[in-house]
Amino acid sequence: MAEIQGTCDGRFGKVAEALAASLDAEDVGASAAVYVDGEPVVDIWGGHVDAARTVPWERDTITNVWSTTKTMVALCALVLADSGELDLDAPVARYWPEFAAAGKQDVLVRHLLGHTAGLPTFGEPTTVADLYSWPTVTARLAAQAPEWEPGAAAGYHSITFGFLVGEVVRRVTGRSVGTFFAEEVAGPLGADFHIGLPAEYDDRVAPLIPDPQGDRPVGFPVGVSDANTLAWRRAELPAIGGYGNARSVGAVQSVLCCGGAVRGVRLLSEAGCERVFEEQFRGEDRVLGMPIRWGMGYRLENRTCSWGGWGGSLVLVDFDRRMTVSYVMNQILWEDGYTRALSVVLAAYDAIAQP
Repeated sequence: MAEIQGTCDGRFGKVAEALAASLDAEDVGASAAVYVDGEPVVDIWGGHVDAARTVPWERDTITNVWSTTKTMVALCALVLADSGELDLDAPVARYWPEFAAAGKQDVLVRHLLGHTAGLPTFGEPTTVADLYSWPTVTARLAAQAPEWEPGAAAGYHSITFGFLVGEVVRRVTGRSVGTFFAEEVAGPLGADFHIGLPAEYDDRVAPLIPDPQGDRPVGFPVGVSDANTLAWRRAELPAIGGYGNARSVGAVQSVLCCGGAVRGVRLLSEAGCERVFEEQFRGEDRVLGMPIRWGMGYRLENRTCSWGGWGGSLVLVDFDRRMTVSYVMNQILWEDGYTRALSVVLAAYDAIAQP
C-alpha cells in the first residue's frame, strides 16, 4: 500500500486508506484534507511529483487545480458583496460600463456567478496566448452578444467565468482578482493558494500529468501541455489557473461553513456565507449536458456547495456538518477522474457518521 504522509485524526483513518488506494491505482501524487469547524482533522499527501515516480510529493507541493479555482473567485465576490462593495443584483455594467454593449445592459452580477450570463465561450477565435492578455480577453467579452437571454438558461462558463467575475472584482477594488485574493483571502488565512503564481514557488510545483487518452478533452481549448508552461503560471487565469494543494483549498473554503470566520480570521458574516445558496439555476446545463443546481458560483446539493477541476480535483463544503473536504492531484483523468475525489469524500462522511 502507498505510504501516506501527514496527520490524520484516528476517526478519519478511512480517508487515508482511500488516498492510499488511489495512489496504488491510478494516481501518481495527491493530497487530501478534511476540515471540521475550521480545523484540519486530515492533512495528508503521498505519491510522486513526476510520472517516473522518482521525486516524492512533499508537504508543500502544489499543482494546478483547474476549475477548483472558480471557488476562490466566487468567494472573492461573496466577500465583496458582504462588505457592501458589490451588489450581486446590480447590472454588471454599473461596474464595467463597456459590458453593456451588444444587448448585455441587463446582465446582472449574479448571472456571471450562476453561469447564466450567456457567455460560455468566446465569440471570436481565442488562443491560449490571448488568455494571457487580460485587456484583450475582457474587451472581447465586453463586446460580445449573449448566446441566450441572460438568466433564462445556464451553460457552464468554463474559461470565461474567471475573466467575467475577475473583471468585476478589478473594477470594484482597483486590484486584479489574483491580487485581491492574495491580500484579502489567502494572506489573512495563511493559505498556500495562488491565482497567478510567483516565480519563487516554481520549485514546489508538481507538473500535471496528461491523461493516457490525450492532452485535452474533446472540445476543450486548452490542454495539460499549456498548463505546464511558465506563461500559464504567471498569468492570472481565475477560472482554471489556480495553484494549491488540498490543505490550502480546504483552508480557504472552510470559511463558508463556519459562519465566515476560521482560526481567528473573519472574512464574511454568517449571512454573507448563506448567500452561496441563492439558487441561480436548476435544470440541464447547456454546456455540461447534465442536470445541475447553480448557486452563487458553486454547485448546490442540499446544504452543500462544491466544485472541481477538469481531471479530478474537488472541494465540497457541508454547512450542516461544518465540514470541508478537498482533494488535489497531478494525474489528469478526463473520464471518471472524480471517482478518486469521491472516494475521499465518502470516507470523510463515513467517519463523521460514526458515533
